[in-house]
Amino acid sequence: MKLPSGACLDFSGPAMIMAIVNCNGDSFYAPSRARGEEAVEMALRAEEDGASIIDFGAESTRPGSSYINEDSELERLIPVIKAFRKRSRLPVSVDTRKAAVARAALDAGADIINDISALYDDPLMPRLCAERGAAVVLMHKQGVPLTMQEAPRYEDIVAEVGAYLETAAERAAAAGIAAEKIIVDPGIGFGKRLEDNIELLCRITRFKQLPRLAKICGKDYPVLVGLSRKSFIGEITGRGQAGEGLYGTLAANAAAIMGGANIIRLHDTKEHLDLVKILFALRTGL
Repeated sequence: MKLPSGACLDFSGPAMIMAIVNCNGDSFYAPSRARGEEAVEMALRAEEDGASIIDFGAESTRPGSSYINEDSELERLIPVIKAFRKRSRLPVSVDTRKAAVARAALDAGADIINDISALYDDPLMPRLCAERGAAVVLMHKQGVPLTMQEAPRYEDIVAEVGAYLETAAERAAAAGIAAEKIIVDPGIGFGKRLEDNIELLCRITRFKQLPRLAKICGKDYPVLVGLSRKSFIGEITGRGQAGEGLYGTLAANAAAIMGGANIIRLHDTKEHLDLVKILFALRTGL
């Protein structure tokens, strides 16, 4: 996948690590939060530890959070991207739902727009991404972060999430976004019960082989999974705090990779680098 900066994402190798840098003060895992130069240094450390992509975000989307305004997001995010880009050519992803923020981020050197609304929240977003040649992550969620965990319900979680992602990808392609620049994300933890998250994780392959998407590009779509230190892991292990979630996260991400995930979005780069290397060696015999 060719990116605006000239970098490429190669999905034939080991699963890629997308390192989270939260440019805010309220994301659910405190060590992922940083502002200004501290955020830049956090991203550079993640690159040194083996990250393939840095994902900057300024608007927390943890359960119970409220959206922030455009000016606040721009103020937190854009100086960090500019400063990081001066010191690194690593692919940059931006976690935003707003076209104005995405435009400024792309101007600052970003490559990927990681939109939890699958480009639905802002009607200007699909055309912007198409015109700028940005890669996009289309994620499924039910509801909005403020209330999404209050009473999520599905008849068939895999079928419903799959249909949503197919429709979102078709809409993106219709707006002019190249099929080879679309990545799908089942949205683990976004309006999902424990059993929903488990079912999605066990069926990752299903999202690589969505029939309607195959008609668009004739191949499997890359899948991103973001489950790092989320509450469902604590529900299973009995370790309820995000700070205790590393080992459960490693286990869950191993399952995701074995199921076909191409990108894993996470907080702990160095520990996961060993994981992806071992799993790739076992798969390829190298």
